[in-house]
Amino acid sequence: MLEQRYTLNDGTRVPRLAFGTWQISDADACRAVTDAIGTGYRLIDTAVDYGNERGVGQAIRECGLKRSDLQVVSKIPHDMKTYQGTKRTIDESLDRLDIGYLDLMLIHSPKPWPELDAHSPKTYFEENLEVWKAMEEAVEDGRIKALGVSNFGIADIQNILDNAAIAPVVNQIRVHVGHVPADVISYCRERGIVIMAFAPNATGKLLHHPITTAIAARYGVSVPQLCIRFDLQLGTMPLPKTLSRERMAQNADVDFVISDDDMAELLKVPEVNNLG
Repeated sequence: MLEQRYTLNDGTRVPRLAFGTWQISDADACRAVTDAIGTGYRLIDTAVDYGNERGVGQAIRECGLKRSDLQVVSKIPHDMKTYQGTKRTIDESLDRLDIGYLDLMLIHSPKPWPELDAHSPKTYFEENLEVWKAMEEAVEDGRIKALGVSNFGIADIQNILDNAAIAPVVNQIRVHVGHVPADVISYCRERGIVIMAFAPNATGKLLHHPITTAIAARYGVSVPQLCIRFDLQLGTMPLPKTLSRERMAQNADVDFVISDDDMAELLKVPEVNNLG
């Protein structure tokens, strides 16, 4: 599975399965990313908000592979919504990582977290275009290879597509059993925007769910393996996270196929909130 690829709308080839570092501390990030690379992962996802870019960068520099063999993703913080602030943030992010360039930089959220969670009516359309302008300039300078978004809804993405020179290549959102935003997934697919699916196991909340445990048992796999495979069959790029090298390998061992009937059953699972 780690050798299989998606093609982004700019022609770049990326792994179908990546390694996420959300909730991994900076102190643990170097070892975790080193182990992930040793296991075969070639796309590593981090963010300014995760506070672990230094550790991720150290692992990239010291892993023994050529920089071009790896793809690294980071994100502009949720509350950074100005052009000048974004330019400074990009500089600081690249300094912390110290890996020469970023393969992909995302806007982490269309709104600051409190307003996103509260469903604030303020759109931040103009502010996000200012952020995007600074990111586009970093692409022109060769410091970033491609751009994307995270936690963006349809209107947020359309704002970028209607007003920017560079189209987003990915949208990183929450997709897992018990939470499948089919409208956003369909919209992105129609526009060649790959969905990166964070927290495919709902940060552990699916481990003991009666439906996921029963279906996983039928296939002789773990619940995380089932959930990763579920996201893959939706056409998304899962971002499993673990500190265990054994589980890193297990998470990549997902070449089985979930039947149509079982996918239908998993799609009927009621809402599971992985952040609550």
